[in-house]
Amino acid sequence: MAATKIGFIGSGKMATAFAKGFIDSGFAQPADLLASDSYPASREAFSQLTKAETTANNLDVLDHADVVILAVKPQVLPEVLEELSSSATAKHLFVSIVAGVKLANLETTLSMSRHIRVMPNTPALVQAGAAGFALGDRATEEDGRLVSMMLETVGLAIQVPEHLLDVVTGLSGSGPAYVFEIIEALSDGAVLMGLPRATATQLAAQTLFGAAKMVLETGEHPGVLKDAVTSPGGTTIAGLHQLEKGGLRGVLMNAVQAATQKSQELGNK
Repeated sequence: MAATKIGFIGSGKMATAFAKGFIDSGFAQPADLLASDSYPASREAFSQLTKAETTANNLDVLDHADVVILAVKPQVLPEVLEELSSSATAKHLFVSIVAGVKLANLETTLSMSRHIRVMPNTPALVQAGAAGFALGDRATEEDGRLVSMMLETVGLAIQVPEHLLDVVTGLSGSGPAYVFEIIEALSDGAVLMGLPRATATQLAAQTLFGAAKMVLETGEHPGVLKDAVTSPGGTTIAGLHQLEKGGLRGVLMNAVQAATQKSQELGNK
């Protein structure tokens, strides 16, 4: 089976993370990849980290690739799509990681091609991402399987209807910031009680990492795992009591709700 030729329009950090994931997992070789970018420094960084070729010409990517990952800033995407419109063909599968851009917008400009929209998150930079993706009208099930395999080189990938990508944005897209805030707060609590800052932060981060891994690998409901740590009259229930008094559950639910609604508003502009 011939290797999938993959192109990137935009060679920034997220594009580089995906390219490294493809290469490190064996999904692709550096020769299978080509990235375009108007900034020489971005092209140089991409090449250094991936050993793949780069170009300043977006149309070179279309000549090279069957799968084209759109990884530019939202404000420059209309200009990029217009440039690509005369050269995009039925052979091209466009995978957009551009925030807030709906499939209908892509399908209108690049009308001959197939499209998949992805909402990744920044832990993809360390191969621990969580992404949702939605298929456009012309994308096939095979396209979906291919993109799922590609995304899984840098983490978890789950297919959802496009209207739920706003919820994915509010949860896993924005979620790393919530977790960083939690890690910082746990570290602050330990510093308050006497632990050195570096030790406190390291233990807090590893605790969240380990707890998340248990949820993913055991398949148990988080409540079941929580109860297994919570002894009658013990330290954990005392701590949980304070979290309940502070409204932690409601605050986190509200954060996801607010971020989802903001994503919906931005997408409707």
